[in-house]
Amino acid sequence: MIFRLLLFIFFTSFTSSAFCQWYDPDKVNKKASKLNEQAYEAALNGEYQKSISLLGEALKADPKFVDVYLSRAGIYGTMKDYRRSVEDYKSAFTLDSVYSSTFLLPYSISLAGTGDFNSALLKVNDFLKTPKLNEQSIKAGKYRKETYEFALEYEKNTRPGNVTFSPLNLGPNINTKALEYFPSLTIDGKTLIFTRREKGDEDFYESTLNSEGKWEVATPLKGKINTNLNEGAQSISQDGEWLIYTGCNYPEGRGRCDIYISYKLKDGTWSPAENMNFNTEFWESSPSLSPDKSELYFSSNNPAGLGGKDIWVTKRLPSGKWDTPKNLGPQINTPGDEGSPFIHADNQTLYFSSNYHPGYGATDLFISLKTDSGWTKPLNMGYPVNTIDDEGSLFVKSDGKTAFYSSERQDTYGGLDLYSFELPENVRANKTLWVKGKVFDAKTKEGLPSKLTLTDINKRKQISALQTDEDGNYLLTLPEGNNYAFNVDRKGYLFYSENFLLTNPGKDSSYLINIPLVKIEPGAAIVLRNIFFDVNKSDLKQTSVSELEKVVELLKDNPKLKLKIEGHTDNTGSSTENMALSKNRALSVVNYLVSKGINRGRLTYEGFGDKKPVDSNDTEEGKSHNRRTEIHVTAN
Repeated sequence: MIFRLLLFIFFTSFTSSAFCQWYDPDKVNKKASKLNEQAYEAALNGEYQKSISLLGEALKADPKFVDVYLSRAGIYGTMKDYRRSVEDYKSAFTLDSVYSSTFLLPYSISLAGTGDFNSALLKVNDFLKTPKLNEQSIKAGKYRKETYEFALEYEKNTRPGNVTFSPLNLGPNINTKALEYFPSLTIDGKTLIFTRREKGDEDFYESTLNSEGKWEVATPLKGKINTNLNEGAQSISQDGEWLIYTGCNYPEGRGRCDIYISYKLKDGTWSPAENMNFNTEFWESSPSLSPDKSELYFSSNNPAGLGGKDIWVTKRLPSGKWDTPKNLGPQINTPGDEGSPFIHADNQTLYFSSNYHPGYGATDLFISLKTDSGWTKPLNMGYPVNTIDDEGSLFVKSDGKTAFYSSERQDTYGGLDLYSFELPENVRANKTLWVKGKVFDAKTKEGLPSKLTLTDINKRKQISALQTDEDGNYLLTLPEGNNYAFNVDRKGYLFYSENFLLTNPGKDSSYLINIPLVKIEPGAAIVLRNIFFDVNKSDLKQTSVSELEKVVELLKDNPKLKLKIEGHTDNTGSSTENMALSKNRALSVVNYLVSKGINRGRLTYEGFGDKKPVDSNDTEEGKSHNRRTEIHVTAN
């Protein structure tokens, strides 16, 4: 709005006067003056290109027409073409710096728009020295000065070296003359869902990434999800099966804008919208679903919050309903507006927008990390991700560094387009891998709905917990940098155990693991893949606790269950030593279970040394498979 106001000032400044100026607006060429008046009318009607053309003609008639430079600078500023705006301001100040000094504040804004915060600060300081400024001008100048000083401080202390910012337009298969915005992707980055607004109607479109790395022509989502009402601000689940979004002015809505959910059906279409149970009579929008589908972040103007709009989170209950939302608190929310939350696939990195946390002016993007004690202090994402203008929503791929956003840049196909770019290192999320597959009965091969948990082995902290779908299909995200125990549980079955050691990952993106669950019956057995010992030792490492607690839980849930613990080694060392080592390791497991209240009479143990290998001992990987602890059901 400030530039629209300044446009009026620029075009009505002809009667201005200043001490020691040479320029007299009353003595300009009459033809140039007439063209300038026509340009003024065009600008008021929003015809900026026409106005710029007329101003160019005016300068041909009178090359020293200072007001024309100032007016055109203002139009370019309104169009966010700050480079050309600065060029025209420089021309005006070169011709008559005294007369042009009235425009030091907008000049500083355009300089900041180009990223030249040093020059912007100098100009705004000169502006604040201007005598007889009114209170409103002083307030505006001080506000801009604070933002420029913030930018310079960030550049000095926070920004990581040279940052390149070259947003790549996603191309004509995605972007059109209509408006495209709110990008969201599945975990594999191969399905893009976005909002397109055409003729005032917002609908969802979908595109897939082909084998050549190009996006296919986007098409409307199939099914009954798109309507003649407005749908937007969507969040696709990591597995591509849920779409949660904002619907406004729906007949069944509780407020003006509510959050809805749609499910992908087996025929590839989307189900009709369902109003989510936590909506209120207030405004709810911009949902973001956690990767394990257990939490949903969103923005709301609920007056119970801390400001105009706050970010809230609701948790999914075992019933499938959603709990009463909780405010994320004063570390994230302010007396201003916070919105556009996005929780990354690592389930701990939150991106959001705010017009109150310190920044570059207008609305900036911020990053905060979820810790055991709450959210970290939000970090401004810095220039050039943030600018002096409003920044909107942001989506970050599972690689933690590739971001998608909407912008109206010079290579736009029409208004807002979708772009991708690489984030600066200091505001990246954790690279996140994923494991997917199907849980099924080991004998019948039928899919089994089951519970999955991911636990940080070192911190003994549960990272994710989710349910498979009704057919047993699952997808679980794996942030790099930690070692995880992965377990699958279903009543009446032995749990499944796997580990992912990702402190030094070797995989690029994903694992495919189909999981056969074994019914609890005599003879059933599983490998405990998260039981760890030091080399040639039988003392349990602390990283084994999470797995051992699963065995304790299994025994307590099945009071008649009896288990035999078996220890196995590779062929390193003598057979006698291996036999003793495997026996002692099995005994250590028994002793731990007994220490947790399990009757010793329900447990037996045996060591087999290297007598029962399950893989070759000729490779390190094979040896690691042979070093194992198993549990066998002896009675139930």
